[in-house]
Amino acid sequence: MTESTEKLATVALGTGGPRVGSQGLGCMGMAHAYGPTDEKEARATLEYALELGVTLFDTADVYGFGRNEEFLAPFVQAHRDELVLATKFGIVRREDDPSYQEIRNDRAYIRQCVENSLRRLGVDHVDLYYMHRRDLDVPIEETVGAMAELVTEGKVAHLGLSEVSGGELRAAQAVHPIAAVQSEWSLFSRDVEDGVVRAAKELGIAFVPYSPLGRGFLTGTFVQAEKELTADDWRRTQPRFTGENAAANAALLEPVRQVAAAHQASPAQVAMAWVQQRAEVHGLTVVPIPGTRKRSRLAENTAATRLRLTEQDLALLEPIAGQVAGGRYADMTFTAVGRE
Repeated sequence: MTESTEKLATVALGTGGPRVGSQGLGCMGMAHAYGPTDEKEARATLEYALELGVTLFDTADVYGFGRNEEFLAPFVQAHRDELVLATKFGIVRREDDPSYQEIRNDRAYIRQCVENSLRRLGVDHVDLYYMHRRDLDVPIEETVGAMAELVTEGKVAHLGLSEVSGGELRAAQAVHPIAAVQSEWSLFSRDVEDGVVRAAKELGIAFVPYSPLGRGFLTGTFVQAEKELTADDWRRTQPRFTGENAAANAALLEPVRQVAAAHQASPAQVAMAWVQQRAEVHGLTVVPIPGTRKRSRLAENTAATRLRLTEQDLALLEPIAGQVAGGRYADMTFTAVGRE
């Protein structure tokens, strides 16, 4: 399909939440996880995103140990009134120990994190502040209560949660309005449909799918991560993209290619259109945040908002998720799977 500079439509993030473009931009890869970054092109991509109507920019304090927020800071400050800035707290890692991982949701840690994020970003408030992962040792009501204090103090405008169950989302909403819930949702990952998607619909909360392109795998640009991606690319550690799993999963892309050919679109655009149309299928606001560092990919992704998949297309794509080999993380306890 042809790309255009037509601006995205806007939607509201939750009841009373900010209006944003119908597709956001995941900024993690600009300074974290996916190998070397062409900084000049990445910054041009941020600017181009605004031109196309992308206004939700998503980062986290753990990406690059704060460097991702620092990378975004000049852009955010230059366009503060034009964008909705989302960042997250909750995942603790150590730069000197790549294997170390902890999750913290306690009040003292949250307050420390928001101050650090505000300092790195050079702003006086965050538009959307997410709990990145759930610490099961801290009642979610306590965590959201601490986050709500930041709203009262003007340091945060709206609250979000990432990788939570439907029950956890309901418990959180009872403490303070939640604008958005974020989790992986794509042709390859549909476990959220069993619980948290229904809860979000009932509560009027927007859903923000991350990795809607299966971390790039659904685009068909790589198959064997350990052979095709750089040594510092995080995807080399993920079960779906290595060994026999990768080969099996690559074969699942054939119907995506068939649908793409029928629409004169790319596989990436079909995958994005499928996610965008979840809004109609499930009756809630859906704002995916594909990540890219290139203007050409950004134009390709946003153009997918104008691609309409038919019932026949959707039927062809329906079986894919049930056939995927390997979990979306090496350690699935890091997700909400199993907590419904």
